[in-house]
Amino acid sequence: MIRSDPVLRTDRRGIIKQRLITAGIALPLLLLLIIKGSPLLFAAFIAVVSVIGLLEYCRMILPGRGVESLLISASAVVIPMLFYLRSAAALAFAIVLYFLSIAIHTLFKFSDVKQAAAEAGLIFFGVIYVPYLLGYLILLRSCPSGLDWILLILFIVMSGDSAAYFGGCRFGKHKLYPAVSPNKSVEGALFGLAGSMAGAMIAKLLFFSELSVVNGIFAALLIGTFGQTGDLFESLIKRSSGVKDSGTIFPGHGGILDRLDSILFAAPATYYYATFISGRFFY
Repeated sequence: MIRSDPVLRTDRRGIIKQRLITAGIALPLLLLLIIKGSPLLFAAFIAVVSVIGLLEYCRMILPGRGVESLLISASAVVIPMLFYLRSAAALAFAIVLYFLSIAIHTLFKFSDVKQAAAEAGLIFFGVIYVPYLLGYLILLRSCPSGLDWILLILFIVMSGDSAAYFGGCRFGKHKLYPAVSPNKSVEGALFGLAGSMAGAMIAKLLFFSELSVVNGIFAALLIGTFGQTGDLFESLIKRSSGVKDSGTIFPGHGGILDRLDSILFAAPATYYYATFISGRFFY
């Protein structure tokens, strides 16, 4: 039905054009920051992205409570910076402090006692979901060939996303998970994994020669699978919140979370895979 409808086909071309324009502007700036930026600048960038991403999350789960969402999100800048400082004790203290603060705030500021416990859980979950998971990118940078691993994630995720989109549009017949994301198909997911493997091999040829073919394939399957799972999970959050996109910061792409959904799950998976290959943790 999608392929035979000229209106939908025209809309799809318009979306693709808008996405390409946005990516053409944002991607070179991102690569410049990753490759040329200092570790501190990279950590600061992740901290800012965490604040924006958590703000989008809070606005989805706490509609109409802008001040609370802003305060919760602004404080999230601490977590990525603690990853940068590599202080496990301080990070654990910050997580405990977040939990106690959210619990006390909910205890005395709830609006509906029947929703209070669920609301507190959702807020605390957001702190782990966005700034904590993104912090693994900062840890990953400290690994041997850390910049290469971060670029590898981008190559795998972006090539997988593109292959899944076009493969799903052209060949998609069997729904992957219609309750969460009606437009995704099994065929698109398989194309996505194939695209991820192609992206890993391109990355190996371009800049990551130390990565063996076997490790590249395993990395592609791992990152590609976790990336698609992260995409589905963010779709679940949006569907349960009744929104189409997490935000509007990127024309044609949605919000920060819409662009980070795959990386949020892929970052810790990649870090642990990289440390498994190297034989030690870098924290």
